[in-house]
Amino acid sequence: MDFQALKYIYKPAEDKAAYTLLLLHGTGGNEEDLIPLAAYFGNNINILSVRGNVSEHGMPRFFKRLGMGIFDEADLKFRTEELLHFLNEAAVKEGFDPHKIIALGYSNGANIAGSVLVNHPGYLSGAVLLRPMQPYKVLPEIKNGNAVPVFLSSGKSDPTVSVSETTFFNEALNAGGYQSTLHLANASHGLVEEDLKIAADWFAKNFS
Repeated sequence: MDFQALKYIYKPAEDKAAYTLLLLHGTGGNEEDLIPLAAYFGNNINILSVRGNVSEHGMPRFFKRLGMGIFDEADLKFRTEELLHFLNEAAVKEGFDPHKIIALGYSNGANIAGSVLVNHPGYLSGAVLLRPMQPYKVLPEIKNGNAVPVFLSSGKSDPTVSVSETTFFNEALNAGGYQSTLHLANASHGLVEEDLKIAADWFAKNFS
C-alpha cells in the first residue's frame, strides 16, 4: 500500500517503559490541539500527537467522509492501516514501546481510534474516545478484545452523534471482549471539564 508519512509531535517521558498517549484531533485540528489535555493523565507518559493526512476544504481529518456523519468506509480502512504503519515506524524512530499505546481521540480522531479497536483488537493497550461515532455502519464481528479498557464519552445534547448509536458501539466492544465504559456528559459536541476529569479518573484506575 502507498502510505503517506504523518506529521507529528513527540514528547518522551523520563521513563522509557512508560505508556504512550496517542493524541488524535478532530476535524480542522492539528497535532498541537490536544497536547494540553495530556496533563490530565499524569506526567509519566510519552505524548505522540498526530495530524491527519486528509484535507477537507483545508481542514485536516484522519479519513474522508461523504457527508455529515457519512464516512467513506473504504478510506477509513485504508487510513487505519496507514496510521498503524506510521505508529510501528515511529516506535522504532522515537524508541517507545508499540505494545503500550493508549489512544485519546476527539470526534474524527476518536472515530479512527474506534476503527483500530474494531479491525485490530489487541493493538492498543487502551483508548479514550471523546464524542465518537460507530466507525462502520455494519460493524464487523469484534473478537479478542483481551479485556483492553476503553472509555467513551458522549454529549447528552450532541446534535452530531446519536447517544443510542454510541451505546450500541459500546455494547459491541464489550461483546467483543473489551472492557468498555460509556459516560454521558452534560454537554453538546464540544468537550467540557466533566469529560476530562472522568476520563482522567478512569485512566488512573486502569494504568497507574
